[in-house]
Amino acid sequence: MLIDFFFALRTAKVPVTIREFLTLLEALEKQVIAPSLDAFYYLARLTLVKDEAHFDKFDRAFGAYFKGIEAVFDDKAAIPLDWLVKRLERELTPEQKAALQKFGYDKLMDRLRQLLQEQKERHEGGNKWIGTGGTSPFGHGGTNPEGIRIGGQGGNRSAVKVWDQRSYRDYDGDRELGIRNVKVALRRLRRFARHGAADELALDDTIRSTANNAGWLDIRMQPERKNRIKVLMLLDVGGSMDDHVERTEELFSAAKSEFKHMDFFYFHNCVYDYLWKNNRRRHAERFPTWDVLRTYPPDTRLIFVGDATMSPYEIVAPHGSVEYDNAEPGGEWLARFCAAFPKCAWLNPEPEHLWQYRQSIAIVRQIVGERMFPVTMDGLERAMRLLSK
Repeated sequence: MLIDFFFALRTAKVPVTIREFLTLLEALEKQVIAPSLDAFYYLARLTLVKDEAHFDKFDRAFGAYFKGIEAVFDDKAAIPLDWLVKRLERELTPEQKAALQKFGYDKLMDRLRQLLQEQKERHEGGNKWIGTGGTSPFGHGGTNPEGIRIGGQGGNRSAVKVWDQRSYRDYDGDRELGIRNVKVALRRLRRFARHGAADELALDDTIRSTANNAGWLDIRMQPERKNRIKVLMLLDVGGSMDDHVERTEELFSAAKSEFKHMDFFYFHNCVYDYLWKNNRRRHAERFPTWDVLRTYPPDTRLIFVGDATMSPYEIVAPHGSVEYDNAEPGGEWLARFCAAFPKCAWLNPEPEHLWQYRQSIAIVRQIVGERMFPVTMDGLERAMRLLSK
């Protein structure tokens, strides 16, 4: 079975070697782990993967190969808690949903502080306390038009704040594109210019000069032709962007191959006072946004990639971030980027026909000067045409 797993990793382009595979077998023979799938996962990743850049490929291959095999390792597995939580979710009628109260951001925060002081136990299916599967605006797995999600998974995308420490994964820049036309659309932005020393063979001039010289070789040189476009890409990651990972990876991979002078940073939902380059180390390696604004020249082409789907408070209100207490609204940071880099555009993987139903998208479009385009062939061409002017 493990031999097939080895080849599954190789098929997934994880550079695992025979020596590393034998190390895994030796560790299993000496019973260095408990008989559980989780322990085997960490042991296999430790012995077979030597570069964290391949963790995502390993995870996908591991999940695909060992799907449904948990029972082999644990015959007394408990029913997952999330199954019980989802069982408690109530199907409300439209009238019941309309009757639920919207508190507003400030009142929500005040009410949450009060509940944190008063509540002493867990609650499920209620309409008042912090719990699961109910109509209270605090907790997760329930129904409320505007609330604060604390842990767990959301479903209605109506939370104005999320209290949950989450981890995201980097977009794979080596992913093979399913649509070559994405590269063709991005190529419209590339501009070439000849500059520097004469260190490149001018083939056409050499042929023409040699023919005019009765066949005697006359080599002609010319300055190297280089791409002079500089691109800065800011990518939204996690949350609702999980629905668009495949399309965003294709776009990111194409941009990396087409633009020689390209840099990128990640953000979540909206840009605030710091960005990051590696999602696994995003809490330890942060780049102040002011430094990013001052590092790149004004002629840099700025491309935002995100669905702009969030609570409006995250854009317009201080302390509106879903992850920490930000002093300045995200909208101010977006406006600063647009002012620092006049050649900018926002690429939105959310289907364009849904934009009219997202209040946050309307706000972001206004901030970026209506320079938001869908991630379609027509949208990419329009965005590159705007950036190339």
